[in-house]
Amino acid sequence: MTRAAALKILHEYTKSESLRRHALQVETCLAAYARHLGADEELWRVTALLHDFDYEIHPNAPEHPMHGEPILEARGISAEVRRAILSHANYSGISRDSLLEKSLFACDELSGFISACALVKPTRKVADVDVSSVRKKMKDKAFARSVSREDIVNGAAGLGVDLDEHIRFCIEAMRGNADAIGL
Repeated sequence: MTRAAALKILHEYTKSESLRRHALQVETCLAAYARHLGADEELWRVTALLHDFDYEIHPNAPEHPMHGEPILEARGISAEVRRAILSHANYSGISRDSLLEKSLFACDELSGFISACALVKPTRKVADVDVSSVRKKMKDKAFARSVSREDIVNGAAGLGVDLDEHIRFCIEAMRGNADAIGL
């Protein structure tokens, strides 16, 4: 599966621009981790782009991502990608064992939170987001209330990286692709 083919599937099932941007934001962080870890960047990009492809048709747990997985299988998406997507949902019962699975989980909520932090800046740019502002906003339970702070913390821990370093890494990745991800 190529990035272009994954993007086509994403656009076929996902009409919301904000959800498409989220996929691109997760992709940006995952691609940076793939390069950093010496992993297959194309595989990681595909996984990121498809991780929420079915959210509009299956917005409730446990349908998402479980009911989307057979669609991906029918489209020829590898078991490795499908397993990573299933494992990003805490309620799926699928453990996160591989670096891909751990990285997807670690970047999913955090990239969304960084995006929310950027959008409340006067410039609405990720260039103006830093680790301390993200950490401060994490303490504000009313801010981006749908983003699980616990998942952000547990994601970094699952990767075996310091939370501040993980936040910094993702901010830098998103800054490097700011135009494409809408920030």
